[in-house]
Amino acid sequence: MIEELRIRDLGVIVDSTVPLGAGFTAITGETGAGKTMVVSALGLLMGERSDAGAVRAGATQARVHGIVRTSDPIVADIVDELGGEIEDDELVLSRTVSAEGRSRAGVGGASAPVGSLGRLADRLFAVHGQSEQLRLKSTAAQRETLDRFGGEELSRTLAEYRVSHQERQQLSARVQELTETRDERTAEAERLRAELEEIAAVDPQAGEEIELAGRIELLSNVEALRAATSAAHEALASESDEPLVRDAGGLVDDAVRELERVAEFDPRLAAVLETLRGVSFQIADAATELAAYAGDLDEEGPGELARANDRLAALNGLFRLYGADSTAVIATAETAAERLSELDGDGGLVDELSERLEAETERERDLAARLTEQRAAAAVRLSELVTAELRQLALPDAEFVVEVSPAATLGGSGGDDVQLLLSPHPGAAPRPVAKTASGGELSRVMLALEVVVAGVDPVPTFVFDEVDAGVGGAAAIEIGRRLARLARTSQVIVVTHLAQVAAFASNHLQVVKDSAGGFTESSCRRLDGDARLAEMARLLSGLSDSGSALEHAAELLALRESI
Repeated sequence: MIEELRIRDLGVIVDSTVPLGAGFTAITGETGAGKTMVVSALGLLMGERSDAGAVRAGATQARVHGIVRTSDPIVADIVDELGGEIEDDELVLSRTVSAEGRSRAGVGGASAPVGSLGRLADRLFAVHGQSEQLRLKSTAAQRETLDRFGGEELSRTLAEYRVSHQERQQLSARVQELTETRDERTAEAERLRAELEEIAAVDPQAGEEIELAGRIELLSNVEALRAATSAAHEALASESDEPLVRDAGGLVDDAVRELERVAEFDPRLAAVLETLRGVSFQIADAATELAAYAGDLDEEGPGELARANDRLAALNGLFRLYGADSTAVIATAETAAERLSELDGDGGLVDELSERLEAETERERDLAARLTEQRAAAAVRLSELVTAELRQLALPDAEFVVEVSPAATLGGSGGDDVQLLLSPHPGAAPRPVAKTASGGELSRVMLALEVVVAGVDPVPTFVFDEVDAGVGGAAAIEIGRRLARLARTSQVIVVTHLAQVAAFASNHLQVVKDSAGGFTESSCRRLDGDARLAEMARLLSGLSDSGSALEHAAELLALRESI
């Protein structure tokens, strides 16, 4: 329940603390005093859409702060998920709305998305007013009301049905997609197959183009390489028979022989001698390698260069179509092969999905039939209980009927249309509540419905905004009495203009406006004793000091003792 509500700069309310608490709280006040701002403040704490126009003129922002007492474990989980805390079963909710329209929320001391307030409100509050009466005219809202009354068994069936319905829709869409795009997918498969054949014909190897480029560079300069190699070999190890031609190997060998004759006379020459011997071996090795290299060059010919150029041209052809290099082309081929495998398996996939679709369609129909059966049974019980409530709300001849009929197609909530009907007097055919009931009758139907549904799907706090609209006299007294009875198990907050309703409240609050200083400000105060009696008299006659009105007010207040 809501223990306390603090409102600042919302509408005509500058700064007011609204003490609520358990039981039945009635909120009254003169027209324009700001009674509806209390409901608006509660709406903000419940995550309703904010309106920058509701910020008091001259203020930068409106602020609403509420203390809610709850021991609901689901609420505790949501608060914990948001990073907030509940201390001693007290949850602090807050909402600010700036004059520019920006909105912020707080849950348990932590900043939270505004939408999180709505999640909490589903567990904590039920608000009913003129807008709720309009909402109940929709077939979806009427079905939701019946489903709430249907209890846990119906709720479980509905949850199973929705899962099946969604699965059936997804399977149907997939089968339809595969069927409608069959020609496109066949063409795609043929294209991929041709691409893979073209790539396979070349059979590129990773990094092959780099090796080919080097090979072509070599083959294009083979004559220059041959000449340089031959000259270098001649300089190292000449094969000429002319006596005056000396090569590097021969000169080093001469140096070795000269030093060998004298090295024994000076040990320092031994190191030089060893160096020259090493050079001699290196020259011999280099000459051998040059000879082998020259032999390899002799085997390379114009045909080899042509083959290398043709191979690189084939690779470049693939690069223009399928990737920047051989690695990219190989990756393209792998992806195409995977996609082709998927496309080639479409025929079997369509058959498999069609079988699953048939089975899921049957399951969906079975669950829809079970749902219809449970709704029909719940509709009978709801009709009887609401009719009984209406008799206690000064509609003794009214009959309330919940009609469940087949819908044109299976939808997200089953295959049923639900209508709430009312026969206001014997012999009258039941007609839709919104078309048959007057404003006062509609208010009483709303109250009766909520009272009955709350017996199965309880809500900790009810907020009624002028549920007594269009009602007066004995009917208003019965509404007040019923609200008082409802307050035995739930917190009930009612904005009313009728003394007959306010008389049954255990907590009477008055919204008072002050127009001093050229502008209107409102605040809220708790009424007891003579102050409450005077407010009751004002509600009855418009005069707070009328003797007859005061007597009548006292009589009404005495009625509460008879509950």
